[in-house]
Amino acid sequence: MSDQFSLGDAESGMLQEFYDEVSDQISQIDGMLDDVSKKRKTVKELHFVVQQFALLLNRQSESETHRLYSIVGKRFEDFLNNVNDLTAQSVSDVRRFLIFLEDMLSGRVALDRDPSEIVRMLPAKGIYAGEEEIEVRSIEVMLVMAKGTGTRFVEREIQQCGYRVSTVNNTFEALPMIVRTKPDMVIVSAVMPEFNGIELAIGLVTMPATRNVPLALITSLDGDDEYLGLLPEGVPIIRKGDSFGDDLFKALDAKFLI
Repeated sequence: MSDQFSLGDAESGMLQEFYDEVSDQISQIDGMLDDVSKKRKTVKELHFVVQQFALLLNRQSESETHRLYSIVGKRFEDFLNNVNDLTAQSVSDVRRFLIFLEDMLSGRVALDRDPSEIVRMLPAKGIYAGEEEIEVRSIEVMLVMAKGTGTRFVEREIQQCGYRVSTVNNTFEALPMIVRTKPDMVIVSAVMPEFNGIELAIGLVTMPATRNVPLALITSLDGDDEYLGLLPEGVPIIRKGDSFGDDLFKALDAKFLI
């Protein structure tokens, strides 16, 4: 019995240590916002600290009760990757993430809430067309692509349609995120390391939990490439290049998102 109590005490102590670290990191990031605004620190330094914070939050990803921390942390990191200069709006949005995490710590946000509801409550990445801000629609598009300038271009095209966009750079990481956050559409790159985009598409249309999630494939492969013959029937193809904009519109329209 004493061993069981000791194990329980150890787990409780580790969890409290996690809570304390999260609280400390929230305070540090909040302070860094002022430092970056006053040019005492750079946005790049802020990115690094938030990346480390996301890793801390990911510690609880295997715990069903605390998995929400990992999901919010990944969204926070993805959001900040889109921020190159701090504006009044971006500072406000970063603080909204911090306040949301504080509410999770205090119990004001229940940790068993549906993650698909939670991600839609968090700030969307900044969406601008020229100097005119675009109204954000309550439509979640998950982009599964490796990091690079091409990914940023596709992000902006989706944003300019007024959609909320999240980006996942790894297909293995994308699968559980799709199941948990239930995006309104997934756009996946055909060429990905290890587990490629077509394999992910096959899995998504096969599994009961994801077979109704609208899906499109983005690729630069020729239309007669035999590899594309493996793509499940009915999955739209968005081609990189001159037809990209038209293909994106057709894919969104085919899934009733226009």
